Amino acid sequence: MAEEPQAEQITLIDEDGNEILYNELFTFSSEDYGRSYILMYPASEEGNDSINIEAYALPKGADPTAPDDADLEPIESDEEWEMVQETLNTFLDPNGKM
Repeated sequence: MAEEPQAEQITLIDEDGNEILYNELFTFSSEDYGRSYILMYPASEEGNDSINIEAYALPKGADPTAPDDADLEPIESDEEWEMVQETLNTFLDPNGKM
């Protein structure tokens, strides 16, 4: 039986100093904004019927294949959020599932 590929994992520190492990959903680059983005969800939610997907921008010039080596940045503009949401929607089925 073939083994399922293991999700890449990233640890973030919350505002209280707690380490939270996240599973990487995918990364992608946008030529329009000249940067890359990462979508991920808390590893503790794996297997749940619904998960809370979070999106971050990588610093300009950061390697999207090694996002754990970069400081993640919040997505601040509505236009960028819309583009990220549209990209995510291409991976979701009509019921909102991956």
